[in-house]
Amino acid sequence: MKKAAIFDMDGLMFDTERIWKDSWNAIVPKYGYEPVPAFPKEVCGTSGEHTLEVIRKHYPGIDAVAFRDDVRAAVAAATKDSVPEKEGLHEIVDFFKANDVKIAVASSSQQSKIEHLLKLAGLYDKFDFMISGENLTRGKPAPDIFLKAASSIGVDPEDCYVLEDGLNGLRAGIAAGCATIMVIDLTEPNDFVRENCVGIYNSLLEVRDAISAGDI
Repeated sequence: MKKAAIFDMDGLMFDTERIWKDSWNAIVPKYGYEPVPAFPKEVCGTSGEHTLEVIRKHYPGIDAVAFRDDVRAAVAAATKDSVPEKEGLHEIVDFFKANDVKIAVASSSQQSKIEHLLKLAGLYDKFDFMISGENLTRGKPAPDIFLKAASSIGVDPEDCYVLEDGLNGLRAGIAAGCATIMVIDLTEPNDFVRENCVGIYNSLLEVRDAISAGDI
């Protein structure tokens, strides 16, 4: 078993990627564009300037900052009072804590959003560290956020699991040298993921059981 586990948040801990996808698609007509089907998947897991680059790629000429901020506000409103949790979230957190595995959150969402959702779920005090991609120059798929998380909890990247659902986050975890695990949400694994992840599972419960059994 590794010494630490670093969690993505949206789509991995909470069933919020659907909220993001629906919000991107619902709001873009306000800016004079029809939704581009490939956009939500490509923007998933990005942060900072990379998010804006992806927006401009699919919607040339759009006010990318205003569009992003409108979508953020919509997602914040949708998760103000409650958040849908992914199956096995509490079980895998308790499993890691019981086995003295340090746990961190490394998410492209804003720091305030990370803290808010963890508090809603009653998990805020269980995590050793949390970091937002907004605090880094390079967000996912660059490895920086996972390297920073590992360093902050005092564990070498190769001694960390990374739990992710999105391709940008999976690329980041693999590039960081972490034992990267895909938990399928809205995105299906591609050949790169199959070749480079240590495991691909359908739920956090499956991940817990695989680690407990020594499979990963």
